[in-house]
Order: sequence, then C-alpha cells, then structure tokens
Amino acid sequence: MKPLANPAPLGLAGFGMTTILLNLCNAGFLPLNSSVLAMGIIFGGWAQILAGLLEYPKGNTFGLTAFTAYGAFWISLVLLVILPKFGLIPAATAPAMGAYLALWGVFTGFMFIGTLRSNRVLQFVFSSLTLLFFLLALGEWTGNLMITRIAGYEGLLCGASALYLAMAEVIEAQFGHPILPAGLPAPQAPRHVTGVPA
Repeated sequence: MKPLANPAPLGLAGFGMTTILLNLCNAGFLPLNSSVLAMGIIFGGWAQILAGLLEYPKGNTFGLTAFTAYGAFWISLVLLVILPKFGLIPAATAPAMGAYLALWGVFTGFMFIGTLRSNRVLQFVFSSLTLLFFLLALGEWTGNLMITRIAGYEGLLCGASALYLAMAEVIEAQFGHPILPAGLPAPQAPRHVTGVPA
C-alpha cells in the first residue's frame, strides 16, 4: 500500500508564514492590515485545521491536536479583530487579551513537552512560540510597547523556524532523504517493563 502523504509541511507552512506576517506588525515594520487577516483565516486557520484532520488517519495525536488548535487560534484571533468593527461584540480589553494570549502560552508549553522526542527544529518552534505568547500577554498587561516589539522580533524567528521545517520535510519527501538539517534527537533507550526488555 502506498504510504499516506505527510500533512505536516502544510500545517507548518500555514503557521510559519502567518506568524511571520503578524510579527512584522508586532515588530513595527508594518501596520496591522488585511493581508494579515486574510492569511490568518485561510492559511493560518483553515489550512492548518485541514492539516490537523489529515493527521488523524496517520494516528498522529500530536499533529492532530497542534494543527487544529493553532488553526482555531488564528481564526479566533481574526474574529477578535474584525467582529468589534461590525459592532457584533465589544472589543477585548487589554487584560482580556493578555489572558487569552497567556492561556495559549500555557497550552503551547504543554505541547512543547510533546516535542522532546522530535527533531530540534520542532522543539525550537514550540519553545519560541511559548515565549512569544507570554511576551505578547505581558505586553498587553503592562501596555509597554517595547515588550510587544521584542515579541515581534522573537515571533519572526519562531515563524521562520516553522517555515524552514516545512520546507525541510517537503524537500526530504521529494528526494527520499534529508537535505536540510532538522537536528534529530538522540536515540531513545529501549523501555523495560518489570525487568523484561520491551
């Protein structure tokens, strides 16, 4: 049977490119604009959710959870921006946005633990994303624009690392062997149950 295609590069690219675009705004290079919102709905949102659902038949709980959750994050973030513009809901206060971002930081911190048996680039994506969420939350809570600017630069690194890993996986699939290094973790020792090798 032909193996299933790997949906992870789609999800990683959707996450990475959208994260880069938003953090160009956070870092002060661009104002928040429709390109970020459109990318957030379609590529960061729906494409990631699709990638997550495609992880289901592969039995990849981590991929399913990560891609569908962050796809939902991007769609919810866009809604937080545009719904108040139409008078449908009140705009979120700074403390509320801080809580929203901090909760995503907590979720991402737990997800980072799940990367510890994966490649080093994925570990960097999730560790830097955890830091990014908490920096953005702190920026909201304190009103300190410098913290948000620092978060923007850190977010550019996070997004670029996700995009790099997406391209590494696509190129590896095309050539049949790794081309771009991703830093594989050390091999795990075999597990033992009641003294009997697993």
